[in-house]
Amino acid sequence: MSFNVSAGAYSRFMGRYSEPLAVQFADLAGVRRGQRALDVGCGPGALTAVLASRAGADAVSAVEPSASFAAAARERLPGVDIRQSAAEQLPFGDDAFDVALAQLVVHFMTDPVTGLREMARVTSPAGVVAACVWDHAGGRGPVSLFWQAARELDPAADDESGLAGAREGHLAELFAQAGLAGVQDGTLTVRARQEDFESWWEPYTLGVGPAGAYLAALDDEHRAALREQCRRRLPDGPFEISATAWTATGRA
Repeated sequence: MSFNVSAGAYSRFMGRYSEPLAVQFADLAGVRRGQRALDVGCGPGALTAVLASRAGADAVSAVEPSASFAAAARERLPGVDIRQSAAEQLPFGDDAFDVALAQLVVHFMTDPVTGLREMARVTSPAGVVAACVWDHAGGRGPVSLFWQAARELDPAADDESGLAGAREGHLAELFAQAGLAGVQDGTLTVRARQEDFESWWEPYTLGVGPAGAYLAALDDEHRAALREQCRRRLPDGPFEISATAWTATGRA
């Protein structure tokens, strides 16, 4: 899936969760100086920036299918090799990296097993392949409250719970199907402070991802009803949203 929105819109929608997640995810993969690192599906560069700070910009590469996101990442991180490409056909040779990571990407790959297999191909035999996906099926993702409210009004709403890697154990299953060895799964949790309901709601109106697309497709009446359904679930003043992602690591 390629996001047809601006990098700024994506950052406002997901950055408050993806940026702290990137720090924990890089810790999980053990990224450090002296390694060659690849960020698959880098978006505007939240994880890429963390990798560059740890391994050095000249040791980091990234791919991103969205032209606007790739351009934003290049502007943000001029020393990183960032290419416009899908995960399923990575533009690198075999064994080119020590670690390959995909943060919040596997569930949007056209063919997740092929994408993970490509990540393994470009990673050295002793290297690490790692991925994470929000726990949409378990109701612990950052947009779970939105989808819970949407399904109360529209039981047929596609709430992202059926996406690849979004349920317990599925990401590890995909890793095994891709031929990765020593697969281990787990979770990472982040918390994002919201100043009020409006600051939480406004990013959904930017059309980002499945939730934004769903909201944009509603007529004014149903959009207002969904907004009110969400508002009833949240306080007016400052509050925190907790978000948990499934993780999997393996050896190439």
